[in-house]
Amino acid sequence: MKQKIIFIAISFIFCLTVALIVIYQPFSISNANNRASSGKVSSNEWIMYRGNPSLTGFASGKLPNSLKLKWRFKTGDSVKSSAAIDNKRVYIGSDDGKVYAIDITSGNKIWEFKTEDTVESSPCIIKKTLYIGSSDSYLYALDSNTGKLKWKFKTGAKIIGSPNWVSSPNNKAWILIGSYDNKLYSIDALTGKKVWEYEVSNYINGAPAIYDGKTSFGGCDAKLHIVSIADGKKYAEVETGAYIAGSPAMIDGRAYIGNYAEKLVCIDVSNKKIIWTYESKDSAFFSSPAVGRTQVIIGGRDDNLHCVRKDNGKPIWKFKAQDKVDGSPIIIDDKVVVGSDDGRLYIIDLNTGKEIWSYEIGSAMIGSPAYANGMLIVGADDGSVYAFGE
Repeated sequence: MKQKIIFIAISFIFCLTVALIVIYQPFSISNANNRASSGKVSSNEWIMYRGNPSLTGFASGKLPNSLKLKWRFKTGDSVKSSAAIDNKRVYIGSDDGKVYAIDITSGNKIWEFKTEDTVESSPCIIKKTLYIGSSDSYLYALDSNTGKLKWKFKTGAKIIGSPNWVSSPNNKAWILIGSYDNKLYSIDALTGKKVWEYEVSNYINGAPAIYDGKTSFGGCDAKLHIVSIADGKKYAEVETGAYIAGSPAMIDGRAYIGNYAEKLVCIDVSNKKIIWTYESKDSAFFSSPAVGRTQVIIGGRDDNLHCVRKDNGKPIWKFKAQDKVDGSPIIIDDKVVVGSDDGRLYIIDLNTGKEIWSYEIGSAMIGSPAYANGMLIVGADDGSVYAFGE
């Protein structure tokens, strides 16, 4: 009887411990998968490039029909990096080689961290650690509160794409990052040690997207690569026909990516093949697509923002800017926000493609806007970070 009581007590403690681990595990697989599958995050945060691990560029919350400039923060060179927003702070890189933390209310600098080359990469923030790449070939892990270096990981060439994150099979956080050494790396987020690497035949420009245990990315070899996250093994390669500059969006078993051959393609991940193609003359795509409930939006070098049907790629509308649209759009409720090389930041009606509002910054914006806490943040080639709100 006594042994039975002891056995029951031990079993209870074990079950309780497991339950607490599940509840408080910050990098659990279920949490990571839920976050990626939803295609959006809380309206109070935008912790990485394109807003979520699937890279859909889909934001929560409401956006008013007009915005006011709240502040402008000046860096030492052009800002190609896109912002991350967490804990009422804005984090962003600059071609001056620095990473900045900025107070989202006042626009005042909180800290800066200097790398040895330009920082076109965008930050990813996980559990008070900021991960970001630099053209000096390093992936940096910084304390998001203080900006102090935790570790750095050296690749073989520059990093201009942004990091992503996923929970590993043993519930550790892994950071995924591509490099101009033609490799995608999986890095232990806590230690900075390499977990695996996957090599392709040319540069990796954009960020890797994550969905359902797989990651996809493109590059200068014109292929969309799909890789198993658990072991870094090849799942598929899909030829798109031309150089890929942007990042894919990957959700609901499909990957969406634009290329320099004037094509936006939708790839069925399970069948490993293209299921539809949208083609527009003189519209090489440098932009990364935003994926909503029924539409896919992408900027083109034909000066247009393109909207197509998500299910079959048929065109819905085009919005004509005054210069090429290399910036990557985001979707907020029933609106699209995008910057253009014409120096304007636009709000476009998602359903009609009509302009609702614009603001003339006067300098090109090739990054992706970020939206959280009712604030819209974007960097520009004039070296400034701009914040807009009501």
